[in-house]
Amino acid sequence: MRLTNTLTRRSEELPPARQPAGAPTPDGVATPGAAPTPGAAATPDGAPTRIGMYFCGPTVYQRIHVGNARPFVIAMWLRSWLRARGYDVRLVINITDVNDKIYEAAPGASAALAQQASDWYIEDTGLLGLGRPDEEPKATETVPEIVALIEELVAREMAYEAGGDVYFRVGRCPDYGCLSGQRPDEMQEQEPNPLKEDARDFALWKAHKPGEDTSWPSPWGDGRPGWHIECSAMAEKFLGPEFEIHGGGLDLVFPHHENELAQSRAAGRGFARVWMHNGMLRFTGEKMSKSLGNVAALRDVIEQWGRETFLLFLLTGHWSKPIDFSDETMTQAAVQAESFRNVFRFGAERPRIGVTRTWEHFVDALDDDFNTPAALAIMHSWRVNGFLDDLRRAFQIFGLESLSAVEFDESAVRSILDARRDARGAKDFATADRLRADLWRAKVAVADTPDGQVTTRYFGVRYMGTADDDPDVRRMAEEFETARWTGDRPQAKAIALGLRKLGYSIEELTDGAVVVRLGRA
Repeated sequence: MRLTNTLTRRSEELPPARQPAGAPTPDGVATPGAAPTPGAAATPDGAPTRIGMYFCGPTVYQRIHVGNARPFVIAMWLRSWLRARGYDVRLVINITDVNDKIYEAAPGASAALAQQASDWYIEDTGLLGLGRPDEEPKATETVPEIVALIEELVAREMAYEAGGDVYFRVGRCPDYGCLSGQRPDEMQEQEPNPLKEDARDFALWKAHKPGEDTSWPSPWGDGRPGWHIECSAMAEKFLGPEFEIHGGGLDLVFPHHENELAQSRAAGRGFARVWMHNGMLRFTGEKMSKSLGNVAALRDVIEQWGRETFLLFLLTGHWSKPIDFSDETMTQAAVQAESFRNVFRFGAERPRIGVTRTWEHFVDALDDDFNTPAALAIMHSWRVNGFLDDLRRAFQIFGLESLSAVEFDESAVRSILDARRDARGAKDFATADRLRADLWRAKVAVADTPDGQVTTRYFGVRYMGTADDDPDVRRMAEEFETARWTGDRPQAKAIALGLRKLGYSIEELTDGAVVVRLGRA
């Protein structure tokens, strides 16, 4: 599997899911039965490769918005896929529950707000139906490890105390800026303090200030951790000094992740090998953020649209790119959700004749930089062709199993059939045609015979050979079926002629048209 790595600016291969005997493991945890290589443990023959994943979670001081949810969803999906591919995955998503923003939001009561907002975060992300990460550490629960890491940096002369604060020496880190591309000589001061040796230095420990309701003892006096050191300590506590994947929003590249990488490597840790940074959610092109006030609470969005619609919306965008959140894009996702439900309500598994999009194509899409838009397109191909088993299997990766948990509504179809029979008996053919179109939309095909109405399940357009490779052909075929079943025969004929000019024929069958590329089976 390959993932785009912010650190190297290129696509990086993950190690194979199964390791040969003697292969080193990134977490350095010894495994019985194999000879270790210097500086690392080794896996037994055929053992699953261990993948450590650390994603930055929220700073908790209010309900999370849908932008906060994107890295959570990406992390949970990626863990699901890697496990499906045979990896032994441990996912850590932290909770930042001590931070300047929390002090500012609740002066004198930050601890109570952080606890309440942490509970909100667990509740709201739980509504996504994706389960929980393997570990969800809080910064306040990791203070001893944070202090120990700072002490090590001070001992290595990579950090120094100044008036009860402790700062990291950026100038002694020759690779500083390698993740973000920031040039140290062009940096502006991150945290002003006249006691600092260098304006570029950032805080590892902050002395207790009046009005702050939380503090912890340390060799430099009472205080609390800086933001960046929290994640370095929590990642190492649960994943070891070196692990495979670090993720988070694109807005965290600098200074947060740059500083994490610098301080961990200065302490002699390899830290994360692959850095994933997801694109931001935007309101009509503008980044969504609490500070701008243009946010939509995750809880409200799920209540309005449903979790399946929100998850399908996120599937439409590549994780590394921005994605626009609007009523229009959510409506499009809702239509997709209903189209998937309908194939399970009214469809049945069909034989694989001339199939071009198989499970292997789905695997290739997700193994190629976790390309969810490409995977979603394959899922829609399966929907159109009635390949329900593959759909169910794909839904499990993305927490969408509920889309297949629907039942065929026999009573509603029977009511429409009865109304259509009465309309034909009254020679109201316009109403009969409209009801026939309603049945078609419900995936039921009806034919009139001397013995009355005969129904079959409608499966949609099927494609033979490579006919479904062309998006224009797929669009025209769907338009043909719409025209056919709504009684617009001239339009259907015109579309059929257009398809023939492109080198395709379309054959009308009761249970769905078949498109064939001329000259091929």
